[in-house]
This record gives sequence, structure tokens and C-alpha cells, in this order.
Amino acid sequence: MSKRAKRGKAKATLALPMVARVAVGAVALAALGYSLLWRPTSVQPTRKPSAHQALASSTPVYVATPVHASATVPALAPAPAPILPPAPPVEPPKAADAPGAFVRQVIDYASHQTPGTVIIDTKNTFLYFVLNDRQAMRYGIGVGREGFTWSGEQTVARKTEWPDWRPPADMLVRQPYLPRFMAGGPGNPLGARAMYLGETEYRIHGTNKPDTIGKQVSSGCIRLTNEDIVDLYERVKVGAKVIVLPVTAARRPSQGAPPGAAFRLPDPALPSNRPPTNNAQMPSSGPKIAEVQ
Repeated sequence: MSKRAKRGKAKATLALPMVARVAVGAVALAALGYSLLWRPTSVQPTRKPSAHQALASSTPVYVATPVHASATVPALAPAPAPILPPAPPVEPPKAADAPGAFVRQVIDYASHQTPGTVIIDTKNTFLYFVLNDRQAMRYGIGVGREGFTWSGEQTVARKTEWPDWRPPADMLVRQPYLPRFMAGGPGNPLGARAMYLGETEYRIHGTNKPDTIGKQVSSGCIRLTNEDIVDLYERVKVGAKVIVLPVTAARRPSQGAPPGAAFRLPDPALPSNRPPTNNAQMPSSGPKIAEVQ
């Protein structure tokens, strides 16, 4: 055999196994692809849902669509305010525990006295501050108890706010339990203001016992409620004339009164009589210190 024939036989011998190898590899790849394509997926076991889950899944859920303000949609008008019924009428305040007749008020009062004069009607427990020849401001007052009333003319010597109190000697003889001195203040028997009459021991002053207005309770001084004495204090000037009208068994001031002044009438035109008895008050049963002025 020639060399050429041997070479061709060798090539044929080597080529056969190569073809076989390629064929085997192709078959193997085909089998692998088939197995991958047709491999069954794993099956998970089915669980029965719980009652809560079943209820939740069976309940429909509604989600509100957000509403945005738009210029094209008009805003809702605010609810009208409720209409409240009219409040009942309120009566004007009156002096504490005092009848209406003793409330401070302007009245018709004919007098020829100079405006600014103070006229005290002890019998009817009124004080008049003359405004003009036809009118006066009237105040309810407390006056001296039986045996301590007086009449005459005096002048306002001085005025004091929240005055101190020093009981006079004759008062201490009658009532030795009284303090010898009490500083001014809300608890002081002289109240918020005091106007001293001439050189006497008498005063026109306030009181912390408004229920004594309209009564004969003092040792000769004239008392008003604290509200009224503050009002009168602003009106009366130092040096103003004070006329105390006479009453039955009236006595003259202990000092400083001019001769013949105790029973002098200031004016023929006198004020109206005392209010009806249904406005009168019973005597106070308060502390003794409220009865010593």
C-alpha cells in the first residue's frame, strides 16, 4: 500500500470518532434541554384560610377619594349662629340691706340755701346736698339714738380718707370695753371717709354696717354707707355749711355751736316725711363696736 493510501485511511479512522463525539454531544444537549423545558414545578400545599382572614377578604374596603379645594366648587356656607333669647332685665343695684327709699338719688327739693350746703333731716334720716334752688341729692343716713340727737349749724372743718378712730372720753366712760385707738381701714367704724364738723366731736362718716342706715344708732354722728360717703365726700368742700334740723328733745352740740343755733330752721320748705313704716328696719343686733359712733 502506498503512503498516500495509508494517510487517507488514518484520516478516515480519526474522523469517525470525532463525528461520533459530536453526535453524542448533540444528543446529550437535546436531552438536557428537554428535561429543563418539561420539568414540573414544585407544588405547595394549600392552607385553609383562618376565619379572621376569610372575614377580612370577604369584607369590601372602600377608600375615599381625596377631595381637593377647587375654584370651580363653591365652599359651604358657615352654619348660622344660634339666636339666644333676650336676657331678662336687671334691676339697678341698691345699697346693701337698705330699703329703696334710702338709695342715693336726685329729688325735687326747694331751698334758698347756697348750692353745696348740707342739710340733715335727723327725724326722717335723710341728708340733702343742695344742687340748686329746686333740686338736691338725697342720701339715707343713720343718726343719733335717743338722747344723742342734736341740731344747729356747723361747717366742714376738715376731711379725711379712711380715718383713724379715737373714741372720746365720755364715750369710753359709757363703754369702757372700746379700744382707745383703731387705725383706718375696712373694719374701722368710721368707714371709708369722714368729714369733721367744726370743733365738735361729731362727724359725717361712712360705716361698715350698711344695715344701720335709716336707724337711730349712733352717739350723735351722721353715718352713710361707704358708697354714699365716698360720693358725698367728693361733692362737699371744706368750709361748707352743714345744717342739722331740730327734732323733739334735740340737744346742742357739745362745743363750737354759735348761740341760738341749736333750734334754727334753715328753710321753711322742708322735705317730705319719713317713708312708710313698711320700709322701716328693725334695730341691728350686730357687734357693739358698730353702735358706738
